Amino acid sequence: MDGAPNRIPWPPIIFLAAVVAAWGLGWLLPLSLPRAESPLWQVAGGTFILAGLMLDLWSAYTFYRHRTTILPHRRAQRLVTTGPFAFSRNPIYVGNTAVVFGLGLAFAIFWPLLAAPAAAFIVQKLAIEREEDHLASRFGRSWYLYAARTPRWLFF
Repeated sequence: MDGAPNRIPWPPIIFLAAVVAAWGLGWLLPLSLPRAESPLWQVAGGTFILAGLMLDLWSAYTFYRHRTTILPHRRAQRLVTTGPFAFSRNPIYVGNTAVVFGLGLAFAIFWPLLAAPAAAFIVQKLAIEREEDHLASRFGRSWYLYAARTPRWLFF
């Protein structure tokens, strides 16, 4: 599996679909968070959104610095293990999940809080597992050592 891990760039499509689905469900079956008028939801949500976007940008910059692709359907040129990749093998997906979750908090809407982990699970099945096979094929022992010391997400 030395070619591209996927033909379709699944992760951005899945996270966008999660946001659209959550808003659609919110329109069909509105479920607000308790005390939805509280500004604490907006602060908490904004914090998740900002943290997620910062993690995405830091990850993109790290890919750029290492001269490898950020596109999830392209062949990796280098194994990146520094910057945010020292804490998570998938910091961009962690960031995207945080943004979707943060949108739910910021707007005090229940559905994105379910859509975020659902999207993360689907991304893992459609993209991450294939990307990991691709990286193992391309980088062998270096990949296995990196994977053994770095969690897939943040804590597991």
